[in-house]
Amino acid sequence: MKYIKDKVENINIAYIGGGSMEWSWKIMSDLALEESLSGTIKLFDINYEAAYANEIIGNKLLKRNEVKGKWKYKAVKILKEAILNADIVFISILPGTFQEMKSDVHLPEKYGIYQSVGDSVGPGGIVRALRAIPMFIEFAKAIKEYCPEAWIINYTNPMSVLVRTLYKVFPEIKAFGCCHEVFKTQKLLAMMLKEMRGINGISREEIKVNILGINHFTWINRASYKGINLIPLYLEFVDKYYEDGYEQSEKGYWMNDYFSSAELVKFDLFRRFELIAAAGDRHLAEFVPGTWYLKDPETVKRWKFSLTPVDWRIEHKKELKEKSRRLVNGEEEFELKPSGEENVKQIKALLGLGDLITNVNIPNIGQINNLPNKVIVETNAVFRRDRIEPVIAGKLPEELLNLVITHVLNQETLLKAVLTKDKGLAFRVFLNDLQIMRLDISDARDLFIKMLENVKEYLIFKKLKL
Repeated sequence: MKYIKDKVENINIAYIGGGSMEWSWKIMSDLALEESLSGTIKLFDINYEAAYANEIIGNKLLKRNEVKGKWKYKAVKILKEAILNADIVFISILPGTFQEMKSDVHLPEKYGIYQSVGDSVGPGGIVRALRAIPMFIEFAKAIKEYCPEAWIINYTNPMSVLVRTLYKVFPEIKAFGCCHEVFKTQKLLAMMLKEMRGINGISREEIKVNILGINHFTWINRASYKGINLIPLYLEFVDKYYEDGYEQSEKGYWMNDYFSSAELVKFDLFRRFELIAAAGDRHLAEFVPGTWYLKDPETVKRWKFSLTPVDWRIEHKKELKEKSRRLVNGEEEFELKPSGEENVKQIKALLGLGDLITNVNIPNIGQINNLPNKVIVETNAVFRRDRIEPVIAGKLPEELLNLVITHVLNQETLLKAVLTKDKGLAFRVFLNDLQIMRLDISDARDLFIKMLENVKEYLIFKKLKL
């Protein structure tokens, strides 16, 4: 890298999963709009054609006058070539294909278990982790050998257990996980201020929050705007919209958008725990007992969120692939717009171009003092040149800790099961998940074996029978 006043040039970035047609395009756009950073991005993907398409799309940006950040993109076929001497490594992959995810999400429905996302906990999250952990073991080994000083930014779910895998294999790694769910909650609080107090034009960054929890099951116990305590106002907000929900656009929009909700799960969790749940309703619902919000499709509908079908994701991918073709052939121009993510701000801070405070998934070294050390937690942290310093968040209330610790210990045990190739131990994690506890042991075993059979080519277990 080369520092010139307030700019950094010749940055080497590796992108594992560089054929992505969503996250990679967001990163391309954000980097193109940032004038203080430039360099080379090597795109590695098991689908080389997709990575090569992104090489073409990315390099076309160099010719546009409005592009401020100058980046050269190069698709590569070998992981080592991508990460060798990298300064930054992005990891954004789909562990397997949407066919495996279809099994993760929809096979459990035959046993009465419904999942709104299926990528973090529950039967889908567990089996997805069993596929992804071996991949991240190999990533960690390669990073240790070829770019041990690089900063690793992971976007892949299940976030907590995969970042934990990186540290377990390479304890000195400099890795963190990024998630935008807290940002959405800050935006909700800004809209609350507009609705309840008539204050317009508040950016989410102006909403100051204390974050504690684990990814997708994250909580706010302190929130303020210019010194105003927002917790009492949130109580009023919840009381006002508890029955019918709060919808940011037109009424009933959540029924036509798989990723929207009326925030009713958030509101109900606030009444239960008196903390603001800082993730989307679809994610939150999967971290609590299945009878609360995911008992059946009718229950989901009453709580005004959606079960996202994997068939929709498959069709959406086809649309993105067609868009990629148009971008490569020059039939459509790449749209430059801020993604709302903080990857560029994080990189700038780590390279010494100003400090940043934001939420991040990193090992617990006491920032949440009633969760075990080393497990991956989500709290605020200060990003400074070549270091991340967690902000002390305090402790989770005991009644909420009981739920959080279940997932923390399940994820720790699941990683152990993969590292030791102990299928029986993985099954015991499966049994202990809050969504699966409704099943008797014979049905749970049957479901587990069938789910593993559908993804067996990705697993380290040699035999799938228990």
